Amino acid sequence: MLPLRKILCPTDFSEPSYTALRAAKELALNFGAELLLLHVIQPLPPYPDPGATHALDLVQYMKEMTASSDKTLHEVAGDKVGEKIPVRILTSSGNPAEEITRVGADEHVDLVVIATHGLTGWRHLVFGSVAEKVVRHSASPVLTVPIPQEETRHFGNKR
Repeated sequence: MLPLRKILCPTDFSEPSYTALRAAKELALNFGAELLLLHVIQPLPPYPDPGATHALDLVQYMKEMTASSDKTLHEVAGDKVGEKIPVRILTSSGNPAEEITRVGADEHVDLVVIATHGLTGWRHLVFGSVAEKVVRHSASPVLTVPIPQEETRHFGNKR
């Protein structure tokens, strides 16, 4: 695992993901590693409506979502990472856990740094955990970063 040359840090633009980004930034700075900042766009589920008179242009939707994600990723890189660390911006679409795992393998990353959003109880059973799936399926080591206790209340979770 050591030395770290490439660190993948997925973000959904939430505060917990920025907590993980701070950890990834420190590791990248200490090891002189490249930081890959990834956002995964979840595709819209199909909605068949035979009576609809208009349809959503999915190609245009994905173009706009990708452009918006790229712009936000560049802003996040500038605001939260700075210029001392080489950063590469990546946008993908699909199932977040699968895409994070795939990008990690394709890029031959040395470490994935991902936030845990602290889902517990029924929320965890219903929604699962992206971080948990990445830990189970990643070919690279995964560092999970829990959100601070005070932030947990903002997500409606009790620990």
